Amino acid sequence: MTSTSSKPHDLQALDTLTGGAFTAPTSGERAARIRDWLAGNPAPEQMQEVFKELSGRDKGAARLLREKLDELKRAKSQETIAAEWAQKAEALLAQPKLNIADALAWQRDAAKAGAPLSREPLAGFKVQLAERVKGIEDLQHRAQVHREAAVLLAQRFEVLSTKGWQDAQAAEESLRADVAHWQQQAADITADANWNSLDARFAPQLEASKAQLLVVSDAFHAALAQAQAAAADAAAPLPPVPVWADELRAARGEVVAPKAAPAKPAAPKVDPAVRAAAQDAVQAALAKLEQETAEGHGKASAGAAAALRAVLKEHGKLVEAPLEARVHAALVAAGELEGWQRWSADKVREDLVAKAEGLLKRPEGQALGGRKMQETLRSLRDQWKQADQGGVPNHALWKRFDEACNEAHKVVEAWLEKVRADAAEHRAHRVALIEEVRAWAAEHANPTDLKAHNRALHQFADRWRDAGHVGEKLFAELQPQWNEAFGAARAPFEAAQKASIERRQAMIAEAAELGAQPMLRIDAVKALQQRWQAEAQSVPLDRRHEQKLWDAFRAPIDEAFNRKTAEREKVSSAMSEHDRHVLEASKALDAANAGGDVQKIRAAIARLEAALRGEAPPPAPAAKPEPSSDGPAVGATEVVAPGQAAAEFGESAEQAPGSSDAEAQPGTHAPAHAAASPDLVAPADGADASARSDVAAHDAGEAAAAEEAKAPPAPPKPAPKPVVAVRGDDRPGNKKAEAVPAGRAGGRFGDRRDGARPGPGGPGRPGDRGAARPDGRGGDRGAPAGRFGDRPPRFEDRGPRLGDAAFRAQREALERADLALRKLAAQAHGEALTQVLGAWEQRDASRLPSVQELGRAVTPAVRSGWSQAIGTAPKAAPDEAAEALLRLEMAAEVPTPAEQLDARRALQLKLLTKRGDPAPAQTWGQDAGKVLAAAHDPASARRLQNALKALLRK
Repeated sequence: MTSTSSKPHDLQALDTLTGGAFTAPTSGERAARIRDWLAGNPAPEQMQEVFKELSGRDKGAARLLREKLDELKRAKSQETIAAEWAQKAEALLAQPKLNIADALAWQRDAAKAGAPLSREPLAGFKVQLAERVKGIEDLQHRAQVHREAAVLLAQRFEVLSTKGWQDAQAAEESLRADVAHWQQQAADITADANWNSLDARFAPQLEASKAQLLVVSDAFHAALAQAQAAAADAAAPLPPVPVWADELRAARGEVVAPKAAPAKPAAPKVDPAVRAAAQDAVQAALAKLEQETAEGHGKASAGAAAALRAVLKEHGKLVEAPLEARVHAALVAAGELEGWQRWSADKVREDLVAKAEGLLKRPEGQALGGRKMQETLRSLRDQWKQADQGGVPNHALWKRFDEACNEAHKVVEAWLEKVRADAAEHRAHRVALIEEVRAWAAEHANPTDLKAHNRALHQFADRWRDAGHVGEKLFAELQPQWNEAFGAARAPFEAAQKASIERRQAMIAEAAELGAQPMLRIDAVKALQQRWQAEAQSVPLDRRHEQKLWDAFRAPIDEAFNRKTAEREKVSSAMSEHDRHVLEASKALDAANAGGDVQKIRAAIARLEAALRGEAPPPAPAAKPEPSSDGPAVGATEVVAPGQAAAEFGESAEQAPGSSDAEAQPGTHAPAHAAASPDLVAPADGADASARSDVAAHDAGEAAAAEEAKAPPAPPKPAPKPVVAVRGDDRPGNKKAEAVPAGRAGGRFGDRRDGARPGPGGPGRPGDRGAARPDGRGGDRGAPAGRFGDRPPRFEDRGPRLGDAAFRAQREALERADLALRKLAAQAHGEALTQVLGAWEQRDASRLPSVQELGRAVTPAVRSGWSQAIGTAPKAAPDEAAEALLRLEMAAEVPTPAEQLDARRALQLKLLTKRGDPAPAQTWGQDAGKVLAAAHDPASARRLQNALKALLRK
């Protein structure tokens, strides 16, 4: 009765405990309430009671309880196992001598037993044991390397014992330091906590190396001290080292008997073939060893050395002495290489680890980019592989190096991801551009504006070129599509270019036909050029191709014009006596220019001007013409410089023509001019004014030359007749004596048309150049002044008319003379200024230039004042000289040094208050005298030179 009555009470208590799990209406709600109850970590006894009651009611909800109970059971079991293996790990770590095999076996057996090595405390013990094992391995490696270092130090002692004792004395201190450092490192190794855990063979080996090194070191230092004593005292005993003893004997003056080579027994005769085979075998092994040693391969060189020793053991008796010496040298080099590689391998690895770890520790702003980081990591890994080839691997350094490289490679991965994203974006952009070009090509299949079409094509090409980088494979896929779309868009433009080239070729053929004609039609040439320009502006071509076509087009026309020019020059080659005189005077002026003498140049200019005025003696006596009552005689007028060739017939109506004009008046020439047929036929409205004037001049020249060639020798010329008006003279009140034939510029071949060139309204109209203006200012249009200031600024009557060659020769000669005079004047001005400064510096008034050399800006009174200031001792006050310098710079308007700007401004303000005083530009001569009266110094000399350089030119 008691048990039956207590069961409902237990179920009610369990239901309350589980949050209503027993009274839940559904299995899902029951499992949810059990899950919520388990989240509160109830006691295992309660979970056991609930599981016992619930397993018969709802197996699904009871499964949650069973899993939780099993988990607790496993955790309890693992805790027991973990405690057991933790005790074992503590025992291993507490041992003073840890066996590496026992530490590795602990980890292996714990994993087999199911111990939770990933949870504390076993995870911590695992790390401690791994670090202890790593320390033991590193210590073993250090001990091995230290033994090798002792061997190398001993070899250094042996090598120095074969050299002079003075060389050994020079290296003694470094050897002492190296031995002491080696001993300190050996002491650090033996003092390490893991030293007892090393294998038993390492301690005696290190002790033996230490004892051997100390014996060799002590013997070396003792022998060296004995050698030093023997060198200082001749009675002291010699050192036991043979090389040093022989050196000391030689220093004492003793005769060192050469060591007699021990007599070798006669070697038995050997078959030459056998000896040759032995030599070949040894040489092959030796070459292999030398190659590996030169390339620095430690492992390969060790194998090659072993092979060479085996061959040498077999054929050593048959090897000759030189080859045997090479073999021993190679073996020594291989041994040194192997030892040094073992010694330096860890140094190289440590450097590589430092470089790898420093890749992400660079200063701000100097971080490596993705590609540079990738190349650096690849290079570091290659160097690590190369270092591993020559030494014992070091797993601890490799782990650090690999972790650093992997960490740095994250930068490369981010960069590669960005490159992939950019490539995808660039691909989409290029595909969109291809589609855009295709749509544009379909829309502009028949373009009207070819220039705009070409610009659009260039813009598309630029956009494709700037569309960003894509991979080679992707570019090879997109490029054909782009070529197809761009070719379709360019097809109409290329067709138009092809048609334009055909039209231009036709125009080139037409130009060739025009150039081949005996009479060149200017209007046809101009019309053809206009057609070419219109074609070039409508259809653009490649610059080089278009230039070639243009050169081909203009070549025949240029050739025709050159041919006519050559004919014209041939006709004008026969020059008159007056032209020859002008040419000779021009050549004389050029010679005077080359000489650099001012007087000769001025004299040559005067002779040339006289020749231009016709004052040169004629080749034969001629009748003196009678002067006209209403005009000056021939040759009685003067002309100004040849640059003043304008207004040929712009003089007054009462002015008489020159000799050449007088020759153009007889009636015998006028019909010839009118009857001559022109070579270049140009309509009045088909060419410009310059073309018409050139054609007229050419026709006039050829007609005159032909007429002169046919006419017999002319009798002496009569006196010129007075001329009331000449061609181009349309001033009020003047009337033309006779009409000038249409299309003729007038005059004989060689006449200047500068003053009578027809204007827009034709000859004799108000638009003529050289004709009088309606405002009454005359036809001279403001004639310039004389060339060198020796002629009045007005138009004068010119001399006889000049031919083209003579005119150009005298004009160029006068221009060169003007330039030469200017250069000589500048040179003389600079020399005079230098002499003034030199006279000031030397205080020598005799070195002061004359008034003529100083120029018109310096009067005799000013020059006298300068002479007195220089000739006496310095007496001007520094303040007075400084103020005079400032006044000179103000007068010359030259800059003042920066440190004197305040003083100059103060002086300017002072001058503003004294308006009655003369300005600096009026008293610069006296101011210069004040400066010259002061003491000379370089700064003042430079300022005075800059000021006088400008003032003497005024």
